[in-house]
Amino acid sequence: MLKLQQRLMRELQQNRHVKIVRSTEWCIPVRTIEVTYEPIRRSTMDVLMKMLLISMQEANFQNVQELSELLLVDPLFIEDLVTLMSRVRLIEQTDGFYKLTSKGEQQLEHGIFEEELEVETATLLFSPCHQAILPVGEEAIEEFDELPEPYRYVDKEAEQQEHFDEEMMLAALQQEEEEESSSQKIVATIVTSDAKQINDIPCLEFVLFNKEQNIVYVRVWNTLLNQWDEKLEQQLTEKEQLQWREQYL
Repeated sequence: MLKLQQRLMRELQQNRHVKIVRSTEWCIPVRTIEVTYEPIRRSTMDVLMKMLLISMQEANFQNVQELSELLLVDPLFIEDLVTLMSRVRLIEQTDGFYKLTSKGEQQLEHGIFEEELEVETATLLFSPCHQAILPVGEEAIEEFDELPEPYRYVDKEAEQQEHFDEEMMLAALQQEEEEESSSQKIVATIVTSDAKQINDIPCLEFVLFNKEQNIVYVRVWNTLLNQWDEKLEQQLTEKEQLQWREQYL
């Protein structure tokens, strides 16, 4: 931590008009959330699948052989697609004939095929101080021998929060999917979310005075994000800027 602090201080004081007037360390709480969710894979509908759905929409077919004879396609290809479309509930058999479900009608209309995939599990990190899920994984949490005092503006009620906004979790999971995979995988539904341990994340705060511009401002380094944290800087500025001006100007 000392080496990091020294590196940041050198970086901040590269401008000869800037002086660090105060530096301190503190921790913010970050809650681990275990989430299970249902993803779907979205793709442009296959031409043969579209032909099958249109055929079932316009006429009555009892079996794969009839469809194969109409479309002049190997029965094995037809059978594979019919099995898939039945499994994902695009079609069903009514009075012995294949019929489109409302889901099948909708996907045919848009030319988009959505396949439901197996339930998956992920870990998210929620920061009460940011009221947001942070865009990092659990592996980014480092172990420190000693931890500084808690952040002076931690909302104790928010720190104990165990229920989280579903839209926020869906957005975070979708962002992870897009970063990790090139396929059109969509996070459709949160099945469960379970609040786990609270992790203490050290942050380094620097209050600076720019003599040339005659201003006092703050920079905060978040060790979990491994970058300057504008949200925490904004919080401190709103709460303490007048105090800094009285002390350091």
